[in-house]
Amino acid sequence: MKNYWIAIGGIFGFSGVALGAFGAHQFKNSLTPEMMEIFKTGVFYHLVHSAVILAVGFYSNSRFFKAAIFFSAGIILFSFTLYIYSVTSIKTFAMITPLGGISFLIGWLLVIISGISLSKNKS
Repeated sequence: MKNYWIAIGGIFGFSGVALGAFGAHQFKNSLTPEMMEIFKTGVFYHLVHSAVILAVGFYSNSRFFKAAIFFSAGIILFSFTLYIYSVTSIKTFAMITPLGGISFLIGWLLVIISGISLSKNKS
């Protein structure tokens, strides 16, 4: 599973950089400043959680793999819906975005729980 999470983190990292660069150049004159900020928020959360997924892979402790699943779901449900919403203004996508935020929060909660559990086992 370690190599799986490293690959997934790499794919998400690559796609985050690619979408960020594409958006910065392709949409700078076509999106309103508000929609461009929404797009940038998607990129930011996409890249931050890609790095965390990579860290989970490199650390290779299976206790954190479930958190990586939720971070992955968060990237798809949060970042990708923000990308689509910012480009199309279809509000349905904006209504899905909070599910991604909840996925991120669950992932972080699982990191906290796994970290506490790990530290208790070492003492």
